[in-house]
Amino acid sequence: MARFLLRVVINAVAIWLTTFIVGGVHVTPYPPGDTLATVLTYLLIAVIFAIVNGVVGTLIRIVAFPLYILTLGLISFLVNGVLLLLVEWIMSFFGFGLDTDGFWWAVLAAIVISIINGIFALLLRPQLKERRRR
Repeated sequence: MARFLLRVVINAVAIWLTTFIVGGVHVTPYPPGDTLATVLTYLLIAVIFAIVNGVVGTLIRIVAFPLYILTLGLISFLVNGVLLLLVEWIMSFFGFGLDTDGFWWAVLAAIVISIINGIFALLLRPQLKERRRR
């Protein structure tokens, strides 16, 4: 459970950094202007993204496995963009949350989120290995 929460926090930070890097991705907090609400909004987006990626993403990866092989994994960028758009659609029911300006902005945001998550994974790998040995 602690590992899942750590991944959610890392995803929330990655999404937060992505909103600064990618111009076509915005987050509308609830209620606007409150710092705690902004942090909770990013955490909620990260939780929904983790659930969507775990359930829908796994199903898509299983069904599209031949495409992954055929494109040498490059289709994963498009799949992650679609998953980000699905998170945006789910958040639209709440009236706040993630907002992208289109499919290609979502693909670019998914690439940036993946890169940031990879950097965090490299930085936290020594601590995680040390915890497993205990």
